[in-house]
Amino acid sequence: MMTTIRPAAVAGMFYPSDPAELAHQIQAMLMQAQTEAPSLVPKALIAPHAGYIYSGPVAASAYTLLAAQAGKIRRVILLGPTHRVAVRGLALPGADAFETPLGRVDIDLDAARLIAHMPQVTVSPQAHALEHSLEVQLPFLQTLLPDFKLLPLAVGMVAPEDVAEVLEALWGGPETLIVISSDLSHYLPYASAKRIDGETADAILHFREPISHEQACGGTPVNGLMLAARRHGMTPHLLDLRNSGDTAGDKNRVVGYAAFAFTEDDAADRQPARGKGEVLLALARNAITQNFGLPVKPVDQADWLNEPGATFVTLMQHGELRGCMGSLEIHRSLRDDVQFNAVAAALRDPRFPPLAEDEVAITHVEVSLLSPQQPIHFSDEADALAQLRPHIDGVVFEYGRYRSTFLPQVWEQLPQPRQFMAHLKRKAGLPQNFWSPDVKLYRYTVEKWKEYKDG
Repeated sequence: MMTTIRPAAVAGMFYPSDPAELAHQIQAMLMQAQTEAPSLVPKALIAPHAGYIYSGPVAASAYTLLAAQAGKIRRVILLGPTHRVAVRGLALPGADAFETPLGRVDIDLDAARLIAHMPQVTVSPQAHALEHSLEVQLPFLQTLLPDFKLLPLAVGMVAPEDVAEVLEALWGGPETLIVISSDLSHYLPYASAKRIDGETADAILHFREPISHEQACGGTPVNGLMLAARRHGMTPHLLDLRNSGDTAGDKNRVVGYAAFAFTEDDAADRQPARGKGEVLLALARNAITQNFGLPVKPVDQADWLNEPGATFVTLMQHGELRGCMGSLEIHRSLRDDVQFNAVAAALRDPRFPPLAEDEVAITHVEVSLLSPQQPIHFSDEADALAQLRPHIDGVVFEYGRYRSTFLPQVWEQLPQPRQFMAHLKRKAGLPQNFWSPDVKLYRYTVEKWKEYKDG
């Protein structure tokens, strides 16, 4: 029987057509991304799909995470939006293999048969023939994975729930990786794109769907992944967020790019992300109630609580701040840190009187788990402001003995970078218009959980 090959359609346009040049370019992007890569084992990735000169470095920040598990991955489920041919549902290619300058990738025909009966699944070679959103992901996968089969799905007009149903049928175990191909906003001025893309990234990190097609051209498969990931208790991680004005284009009309990883918990510790937050919230509340001699609730003492971690604990009453204390650097276990900061927020925040016993029941607890800090490199204040990512970055300001920080949550009250920075300087004890070449800035991200009812 004759083998049907879907040939490379955008080699020489979106990425080099010469195999040696392509391999060299990918290796260079992966090596650069490795210098800042976190230690994550992703079940799913979101990666951009523009020309490599524009979005390749952002995509590399996702794909470099595969190196540690490359030998385990045998199947890649790849979903991307259609740009040239309209299609209803999710379209299989009707081919046996895809080809790029780096060689052929076999289609997982067994996986295709698993979903072929679903009403939202169709076959459309036309939808795949010139589609770049799927093809540009393949050279990265070919470089990193020694032995895998591919199931590419071109996503057209379909409900996110139908996408999630297909993903669920193909979910598998560690042998299966899910990749969603999507860019973010298109052709906005640089500042507008940064603001809108920051809001989109924050929505993905907090499972706030739907993501519109104006926010992300792959909004439909992104929404489908978010539905499936939330049901599996997965944790999303933002790896990179830039646009073409940051990489290789001008800043008048830019396209936004982001990379995300979605992780599951290890088999030995099936504590889902939501459950993890519940444990940290319970530990924080117990630390406060125990200080007053009040009864505490039992808490699952999972092994991950012994790992080092940095947290902030925030106390709220009737929607207003009642105390917030935390750690910017890691210097004790996660268990000890959240308990220490809970008591500090209740009793030692200098902005508020110590919490009284009769306030405990009406006080809501929030816990933020901080990522390691990364320095922000800038030439002046305008450059620093342009690099801030609203609703994503927590920021540390340092100038000599002056130091302050705002968690990412503060963007909700101070949504403009200049306003955010002015208040950050004032919090440090400096005038709002202060600036010096000796200012240092650091960014971090947080996972945040909060109580929705008392006690």
